[in-house]
Amino acid sequence: MSEQPPLIVHIIYRLGVGGLENGLVNLINRMPTDSYRHAIICLTDSTDFSQRIQRPDVAIYEIHKKPGQDVESFVKVYKLLKQLKPTLVHTRNLAAIEYQLCAFFAGVPFRVQGEHGWDVFDPEGNNVKYRWLRFLMGLIIHRFIPLSQQLHDYLQKKVGIPAKKIARICNGVDTDLFYPREGRRQMPENCPLQLDNKFLVGTVGRMHGVKDQLTLVKAYILACQESAIFAEKARLAIIGDGPLRELAVNLLEKHGLEANAWLPGECHNIAQILRGFDVFVLPSKAEGISNTILEAMATGLPVIATSVGGNPELVINEKTGLLVEKENVSAMATALQLLITDDSKRQQFSAAALQRARQEFSLDSMVARYQAVYDRR
Repeated sequence: MSEQPPLIVHIIYRLGVGGLENGLVNLINRMPTDSYRHAIICLTDSTDFSQRIQRPDVAIYEIHKKPGQDVESFVKVYKLLKQLKPTLVHTRNLAAIEYQLCAFFAGVPFRVQGEHGWDVFDPEGNNVKYRWLRFLMGLIIHRFIPLSQQLHDYLQKKVGIPAKKIARICNGVDTDLFYPREGRRQMPENCPLQLDNKFLVGTVGRMHGVKDQLTLVKAYILACQESAIFAEKARLAIIGDGPLRELAVNLLEKHGLEANAWLPGECHNIAQILRGFDVFVLPSKAEGISNTILEAMATGLPVIATSVGGNPELVINEKTGLLVEKENVSAMATALQLLITDDSKRQQFSAAALQRARQEFSLDSMVARYQAVYDRR
């Protein structure tokens, strides 16, 4: 009987819709089956997002961690790791880093921590307690994997992680799934917008504070107020669910623009929906390396993004899109008007974004770099 490939246990907060989770699923699906086996420990729970995992041998465990410090959750993870006996544990972001203690005491030989972006409760990475937590956990973690140069510099200069322990790996995008539309726009049947001779401005993401979709809504409203041409041509789509959704709907209704917008909540046919967009916007207050920007670029969309985190590493200002200051409604409204009214610039950015996504952010390259880190165990 041949020996099984080594087991990697990925520990995440929750397996639901999100960039971190999408990156994990892409990694598992694309990594050669004879290289590693995979299991996922969800500190809280899993959703039907798990159905995107194409390998049938990936076990998913739910810990159902209680809010706050839950000692029992550490015991559960420790026992599970003792049972599974993985070669490697890969935690992701601050919500999971403390569970490296479980991996250490369970005798897991190689321990990796992924840094995918700032957390909603520490959007600038300035919390001293969290810096100390990363530093102390760094004493037992063999390798940190930040997605952006900003996160790399933060770990090295502000947290004090040695350079030899850091391996930066940018996200990749599945260009087989995300590609430009051909011919007529094909929107989902439940989209109520009439889009003939219109341009659709859209965004995708969880609707909570750090993603700041309200700035996009306010910018869209301002652009409609400032330009009758924009108001006539432009429609708005915000895909995702969360506490900001109701606030966004209320804002649009207050200004009489609810009929011009589509806010369907959480959707799973993101690739199809993106092919219905004409301009993609990411209004976040903080980001790592945004999967949705990469997906939009691979779909051939010009991108308007805030100049935060890893966004400037993806969007080349005035070449593949436009960068604006975070929470700057006026600047975003100006950018929206420019790309809706200037066909030449929009098409120029679109072609450049597509070329950059295909040449520099392939999914296979990302997977190879992760495997290289895992192989150094």
